[in-house]
Amino acid sequence: MSDPQPRNTGAHFVYLELKRQILDLELKPGSRVYEPAMATALGVSRTPLREAIRRLISESLLEQQATGGVLVPALDAKVIAELYDVRAALESLMAREACARATDQDIENLEGILERNAAMVGFADEAMKYGVTLHATIASIAGNSWAQRFHQQIGSQVERYRYFTNNSAERREEALANHRLLVAALAGKDADRAAKIAFDHVIGARDETLRMISHKGIDAE
Repeated sequence: MSDPQPRNTGAHFVYLELKRQILDLELKPGSRVYEPAMATALGVSRTPLREAIRRLISESLLEQQATGGVLVPALDAKVIAELYDVRAALESLMAREACARATDQDIENLEGILERNAAMVGFADEAMKYGVTLHATIASIAGNSWAQRFHQQIGSQVERYRYFTNNSAERREEALANHRLLVAALAGKDADRAAKIAFDHVIGARDETLRMISHKGIDAE
C-alpha cells in the first residue's frame, strides 16, 4: 500500500525529514518529540509539523502518549521478533509464488539487481537499497496483492532496524549470498527451496538485530 498523498509540500517535507531521523536513529528510541523545538529546528510552523506527526503515528513510527506527548517507540525485543516473524512468512510465501510466475526476463532482471548489489556490497546504504529492490521485485513477480500490501507496510518498520544488521560488512556479504541462492532457486523453479531460503534469510536478520541490540544497544557500530 502506497503512502497517502500529503496535503501540502510543507507537511510532506517535515514527514520525510522526521521519518529519516527516526530510521537513521538520529531521534533515539524512547525520546520525546517536542513540537516547538522541532518546528524551530526544521524552520516550519506547527501546522505542517503536526500533520507529519499524525502521519508517522499512523505508521507506528511515532507513538501518541495518553498525556498527549509524542515519543519515538522504544526498542522492544518482543515487538521486533514478531515483526520479523511476520515478514519471514510473507517473504517465504512470495518466493514460493514467484517461482510459478517468474519469466526468463524476470530472472534476468533479478540477476541484474544482484550484480549491482555485489558491486556495492561495501557500502551500507547502497547495499541496503539493492537488497530492498530485490525483495520488492520478487514481491511484484509473485503478484499477490495482499502479500505485497502487508510487505510494504512492514517494510517501513523493518527499515528502522536495518541499522543493526546492515552496518556490518560480514552481514552484508551474508545477505548477498542469500540473495544469490534465492534467485538461483527462483530460476530453477524450486519453490520449496526458494521459500525456505527467503524465510531463513529474514530470520537471520531478526536474530542479528536482537543480538546487536542486546549486546551493544542503540550505539552499536
